[in-house]
Amino acid sequence: MKKLLLIALLFAQASFAQRTILHCGKLIDTKQMQVLTEMSIIIEGNKITDVQKGYTAATGSDKVIDLKNRTVMPGLIDCHVHMDHETNPDRTLRFSQNEADIAFGSIQYAKTTLMSGFTTVRDVGGSVNIAIRNAINKGLIPGPRIFTSGKALSSTGGHGDPTNGLREDLMHIPELNGDVVNGVDECRKAVRQRYKDGADLIKIASTGGVLSLEKDGSGAQFSEEEIRAIVLTAKDYGMKVAAHAHGAEGIKRAVRAGVASIEHGTYVDDEAIDLMKKMGTYHVPTIIAGKSVADSAKKPGYFPEVIAGKAIAVGSVIQDAFAKTYKAGVKIAFGTDAGVYAHGKNWMEFVYMHEAGMPAIECIKAATVSAADLLGNTSIGSIEKGKLADVVAVEGDPLQDLKLMGKMKFVMKAGTIYKNE
Repeated sequence: MKKLLLIALLFAQASFAQRTILHCGKLIDTKQMQVLTEMSIIIEGNKITDVQKGYTAATGSDKVIDLKNRTVMPGLIDCHVHMDHETNPDRTLRFSQNEADIAFGSIQYAKTTLMSGFTTVRDVGGSVNIAIRNAINKGLIPGPRIFTSGKALSSTGGHGDPTNGLREDLMHIPELNGDVVNGVDECRKAVRQRYKDGADLIKIASTGGVLSLEKDGSGAQFSEEEIRAIVLTAKDYGMKVAAHAHGAEGIKRAVRAGVASIEHGTYVDDEAIDLMKKMGTYHVPTIIAGKSVADSAKKPGYFPEVIAGKAIAVGSVIQDAFAKTYKAGVKIAFGTDAGVYAHGKNWMEFVYMHEAGMPAIECIKAATVSAADLLGNTSIGSIEKGKLADVVAVEGDPLQDLKLMGKMKFVMKAGTIYKNE
């Protein structure tokens, strides 16, 4: 009898658990690609328990939040960030900071990102991003939900080789070459090490890049055999592979080898586009990064000459590359390369995508449903019963003016409110 009474008491307490009810003037349904009006989102704990038409009345201890003059949508997802740094013309800065210094700086970047409405990010390369992810997950610091690659993998002299541009005696310091791999065996071992380190995915540099001291920013830098070894090993450990790739040949090698996404894709050609469509490979365009580094390159002395030339070249064509892949039907996931520009300006990517021909609601879908699909996470990306309560809101109608995405008024992550203006 006592046991039955206890069960009944627990059931009664659960029945009267406090709910949070969001009254939404407009609600963007990112799965059905429509805008609903006068809706209520019911939240218990960290999850959405219902989405109802009309403004649901509160009962008992329910908490009601009035968003009737807001446009509400799922928490945004940026699939390409670097949470451990921010653009700076001082190339020597990396040699004067310890990992602890970098980590403390990352705390502000994480908070800024969350307050901008990005409740989830995919961090594709950095020295302390696994620790930052863990600190956020433990509730020690505020920030977005992070899925991270840990340190990116590169071939010798490649975009991710940290010894590029150093004097010869420094180039061979073992500690500086831990992310450099050559040949199939080293590639497999590096993936397993990333798994051991706690990475959620793998990031490779399959071509040259812009902000590295190498003369070629687009040439292929891994063989297809090496990339395939990375992809297959990552799959064994439940991880996807993101490929930094500017040049067409490096894009095609990565796509044929089975990577999940091409980051940047600046010089994508028709053959590469056809391969991406066939393989279901996502394009993460990072238009804002290309434009930002091109702008910085025009400031005298901001970048070394070798970087400035690449930056200006990439910045002039990266938006056109996105237009080509989108119009051809390649899958698009929102990503910005935050850190290459100042954190918190991620929203500008929406404007650039729209300028290139993507309708506003599809831009938002790219940063919600599509981004969640690339991450392989079914608990985020839309406002539905059973999903995590990641909810953000802006004033006005972002489908008429995407610049409003930069004026985030409400941010909730997993049921916790971080901003409510």
